[in-house]
Amino acid sequence: MTLSARIGLLGLVVCTLLAGCTSGRPTPETSPSGAGPASPTTPKRVTAAIRGAANSMAQAKTQRLVGSVAGLDAVEELIHTGLTHRGVDGILAPRLAQTTPSIENGLWQVNPDGRMRTSWTLRPDARWQDGAPLTTADLLFAVAVEQDAELGLPRNPAYDLIESVEAADERTIVVNWKRPYIEADAMFGHLVGLPLPRHLLERPFNEDKPNFFSLPYWTDAYVGAGAFRIREWVPDSHAVMQANDTYVLGRPRIDEIEVRFMPDPNTVVANLLAGTVHVTLGRGPSFEQGMHLKENWREGQVIFRPGGWIVITPQLLTPSPAIVGNLEFRRALLHAIDRQELVESLMAGQSSVGHAFISPEDPDFGAVEPAILKYDYDPQRARRILDELGLARGADGMLEVGGQRLSVEISTTVQNDMHLKSMPATAAYWKQVGVAVDQVPIPLQRIQDREYRATFPAFTLGLMQVGLSPQDVMRYHSSATPLPENRFAVTGNTARYMNAEQDALLERYTTTVPRDERLRTLGQLINHQTTNVTAMGLFHYVNPTMVASRLQNVTGRSVGATEAWNAHLWELK
Repeated sequence: MTLSARIGLLGLVVCTLLAGCTSGRPTPETSPSGAGPASPTTPKRVTAAIRGAANSMAQAKTQRLVGSVAGLDAVEELIHTGLTHRGVDGILAPRLAQTTPSIENGLWQVNPDGRMRTSWTLRPDARWQDGAPLTTADLLFAVAVEQDAELGLPRNPAYDLIESVEAADERTIVVNWKRPYIEADAMFGHLVGLPLPRHLLERPFNEDKPNFFSLPYWTDAYVGAGAFRIREWVPDSHAVMQANDTYVLGRPRIDEIEVRFMPDPNTVVANLLAGTVHVTLGRGPSFEQGMHLKENWREGQVIFRPGGWIVITPQLLTPSPAIVGNLEFRRALLHAIDRQELVESLMAGQSSVGHAFISPEDPDFGAVEPAILKYDYDPQRARRILDELGLARGADGMLEVGGQRLSVEISTTVQNDMHLKSMPATAAYWKQVGVAVDQVPIPLQRIQDREYRATFPAFTLGLMQVGLSPQDVMRYHSSATPLPENRFAVTGNTARYMNAEQDALLERYTTTVPRDERLRTLGQLINHQTTNVTAMGLFHYVNPTMVASRLQNVTGRSVGATEAWNAHLWELK
């Protein structure tokens, strides 16, 4: 026991003895019935870990799209919230707003010409953590900040669809849209227009924009409207947060959360086993480490939830060899891979085959599954398709083109261990049907080389984050194709597949508000992709969230919500 602990214990003993020697006068701790003093409540403290070296909360805005700090989005959800918030079930529920806009309640109106109007009314008890009322002026200020070109923030494409943002009064905000947008109800949330305290930030914003994100506000002076408020922030070390007594959904059950910044996953695991960390936030230890903990960590559990898609992307603009551009060739290569075996061997059966980018755990999967064209493991069929293409086979059974062995390149980045395991497994399956593979690990120094990454000759393998938001699906649009004329600065359409029919489906999906009709369009889109094999999914990757057994009500991370989405309901036994 440390000296400070001994002193604290001695003080507790002395206080107890003194209390026992006092007269029977009532004290604040004595119940009205005279049953005696109530037991003192021990503060409930939780320690979390993120695998990112966070300098300030400003990085949640400045690095949201590129180079984001792992887990910082969950920290933001601990200390701030928006008008609405998406839970792990995918449902957008009201937080600072009284109601989520919908067609049914009349707060989301779609005009015949395609223009829209959405409105929100703030809860009367919506307040900043410093006690100031949260008003529509804060929402207008947040929109102005995020659209200010001088700050150089990554621009959310939703702003290009907004005609105007107006405050009807201090509690009612209205957004007028130029055309339909399926996530209009998520405005003023963590991705677009998250409220900013105008009373604290407007003056420094107007007077010194170049240093706006260097303000103390973004560290230990941060004021949000979430379940916890920052008490201490030490860059690259840790942050300490206390329960917000005035949180709109009620005071959290946990009194204090310390978030430690631990870039090394081995350090995270060691602290979990030692009992000094209760939960991981964001991209934590690897899947393999998660499985090891699942089997050996008696004091905790590991929650696995879908977190991406391990996918092989073909080069469809400048393929080399040219046969990569042949649809039947790509279909044969998919039939050649035992993807269920990869799920069992690489994901320990915790995942599922990646027939399409939408996960079977997605609430909308059932509606679109019939549209998915699936390529089951069938090596005999794969060989037959390849032979029907007129490819010759050498004495060793390997395919040849013009007397030369047919070989395709497959590349992947080296920073993800799952990439490095999936690539040789894929190469081995393709070799079994006669296709030689040149495996190319992409070194760290070339990861940011946009032209090199865009002009891969045949196939590239990677983990792609998936979702059904406009930003997620529009990555497949022709406009997201990296090309010499845009200096390869545009990203998303890795296959460089440019097709008018797919573009039309993408545009229809992102502008169709009625859910049933939108899901029919999504099914058509997925059918187009799987029919044309524009992406060759291997399996759905799952993110592990480590949670100590003492900590209750943590659901893990999903595509639309971080682990902290319901932190006000966390409980410590």
